[in-house]
Amino acid sequence: MTENLFHPFALNQTIALQNRIAMAPLTRCMADDDLVPTQLSVDYYARRAETGLIITEATIIRADGQGYPNTPGIFTDAQIAGWKKVTEAVHAKGGKIFLQLWHCGRVSHPYFFDGEFVLAPSAEKVEGTVPRMRELEYQVPKPASAVEIAQLVADFAKAAENAIEAGFDGVEIHGANGYLLDQFLHHDANKREDEFGGSPENMARFPLQVVDAIVAKIGHERTALRVSPGAYFNMQGHPDDRGVFEYLLTELEKRNLAYLHLGLFDDSMEFEYLGGSATDFVRKHYKNTLMGVGGYSAETGSKAIEEERFDLLAIGRPFIANPDYITKVKTGEALTEYNEAMLAELY
Repeated sequence: MTENLFHPFALNQTIALQNRIAMAPLTRCMADDDLVPTQLSVDYYARRAETGLIITEATIIRADGQGYPNTPGIFTDAQIAGWKKVTEAVHAKGGKIFLQLWHCGRVSHPYFFDGEFVLAPSAEKVEGTVPRMRELEYQVPKPASAVEIAQLVADFAKAAENAIEAGFDGVEIHGANGYLLDQFLHHDANKREDEFGGSPENMARFPLQVVDAIVAKIGHERTALRVSPGAYFNMQGHPDDRGVFEYLLTELEKRNLAYLHLGLFDDSMEFEYLGGSATDFVRKHYKNTLMGVGGYSAETGSKAIEEERFDLLAIGRPFIANPDYITKVKTGEALTEYNEAMLAELY
């Protein structure tokens, strides 16, 4: 029933995967106080190297992008060295691994970097408090100036370059789930009236600049992107968001990325302004390699691939509970059930 998941898959002429299953990015908040991956992280990722592609936990591109405690970075020499141990361990077992690049935008908090403000497209606060640190309420962000946006583009590109130095096979830009790039793509967060707001072309400008800068540094074949056309996390939806993503997807298709990845927790969700599920909306407007995610089992994911809804399947929480997920699915062995207590350690 799941045979198609275990066929090799070529992302492009540079990168071939041993199967169609990806380990979705899973924020674990277990880097050290300098935001460096630890030996526990090395072992954690190496145990999952049978996966077609590991996508790391979201990793901040610079200090002011941090919105959660002890999330790793890729902007210091120590962080690069720490990640190099991870990539070496995964490659030693025959695996492939991409680093997910992250800036939280208005979901960042000055507490983590001893700053005065957080940057976002507009002065639109997200309601709530920082997960795991409920005493920290989100701040009204400072709208990023054109100069600050240009620096962010440069810093994303430098982070991608650092990732390749650390031995990663490529990077996945986190443009989903209500974080910085996604904030520019949704009317709930982007109220700008300059060249970065108002129209689909303007709202997509910064995310596309980031993509293009990274491609220029490391190549399109090593560059991927995660998107959330359906606003559901840290963001409210708006009917005009559809036009923004229709434009964005058309432009992304021209760039021949390694893959495009949906940012979803549950792909059974439907969005009125998208005319149904976010996955089906993206597939309609994007014909290149697409990675689906959002509550799939191996069986339901295999069926979705057979139906050509997407090409690769990302699995999240089951990988926390089952480092040997690939072997268990292949052999039909029962999976260990995920529970939140497992978040207390890198198993």
